[in-house]
Amino acid sequence: MIKYFIKEEFTCDGKNCFDKVNKKSLSKLDLAREFAGIPFTITSSWRSKSYNMEIGGANNSAHLRGTAFDIACMSSHQRMVIVSALLEAGFTRIGIAKTFIHADDDIELPQEVIWLY
Repeated sequence: MIKYFIKEEFTCDGKNCFDKVNKKSLSKLDLAREFAGIPFTITSSWRSKSYNMEIGGANNSAHLRGTAFDIACMSSHQRMVIVSALLEAGFTRIGIAKTFIHADDDIELPQEVIWLY
């Protein structure tokens, strides 16, 4: 059961894509949200191939498989809280940008990595 998110929070190409989000990954995100103790605003989850190309996403992006989430982040403190919670929940792939944190648990991609945008 997902405690902190509702299906309307997951959109792609202007349409709801909750049904395309990997449920195991979503459960892990929900756990991270509980650990963080602050709301997570999802800015990107599953993406269609065409939308992913349009925004310059990686060809083998975890977003294409519904195992990735971008979470809005507006301060260094919030960044620390979110990243710590993601690690505690078991995410091993984290990208850090100025305004968002990317988290995924895609087993097809390199593990135990943190990168900058």
